[in-house]
Amino acid sequence: MLVLNRRVGETTQRITAAHKASSPEFQAWLRYKNANGADIYVGMNPLQKHASTRTKDDIENISHVYLDLDHGGSASLEALQNSDLVPRPNYVLNTSPEKFQVVWKVEGMTIEEAEALNQAMVREFDGDPAATDSTRVLRLPGFANKKYEADFYVKARPESTQTYQLRDFKLQIDSPDAPRHQHEELARKYSAQSSGLSQSEHDWAYAKRALARGDDAEEVIRRIADYRAADKHDPLYLAGLRIRRFDPIAEASELPDHLPSAELLRSFGDRWAPFFVTDSLVQDQPD
Repeated sequence: MLVLNRRVGETTQRITAAHKASSPEFQAWLRYKNANGADIYVGMNPLQKHASTRTKDDIENISHVYLDLDHGGSASLEALQNSDLVPRPNYVLNTSPEKFQVVWKVEGMTIEEAEALNQAMVREFDGDPAATDSTRVLRLPGFANKKYEADFYVKARPESTQTYQLRDFKLQIDSPDAPRHQHEELARKYSAQSSGLSQSEHDWAYAKRALARGDDAEEVIRRIADYRAADKHDPLYLAGLRIRRFDPIAEASELPDHLPSAELLRSFGDRWAPFFVTDSLVQDQPD
């Protein structure tokens, strides 16, 4: 889980199995954090059992692809649902007024194929290009979105029980042999920013946005280092980042059906997945 607190600027990462995250004790902890201003996120692809970070190297397999419709609202969602380029999604999350996250359960995809597919869906349906990497976290249903003045409770609408493969998506995707590079995305972000900031200020601004989205700190450092590889005189500083790890809270043998997040959590089975609760001074977290 990711706990990102705007008031105190604290990010907490908790890596655990889905059935443990559904236990009454863990859910009570999440509800306490949510009631006190934290937003709750879940990683969409399971991690290896002994993973201690959330990077691509830690991913066990691809179990979901997704699309973040952060503008366009119901019209964008309707266009997707009427398209024959993608199959019927498994879940549609309403994360805030007129904002949606669409999730498909998949199998047999590599990380490169999944990310290329996510990017193709962004291009086709005008989604958020920042929400295409395989380590992405999305909001967990049943908890309040604390980004706005009034709480908005995230709702999930199940639409399909199928598990899809790459051939079920008819979009033109990039070759798996030529996936998008993170440092190229960084370059585009930098070019769009004001030239009045120093390079270190640009680095820190990017790091804050990435951490607010739930990106792993080590992965953020690597991306910036890759982008700055040619610059040997301007050192990289990521000061102020605080990441704490929680020990397991409880065991649970089954996933209660009454949980609003039960359907989405059940799709992980007994595999290990990253979950997040977030609250940060950064404004750029996913809706």
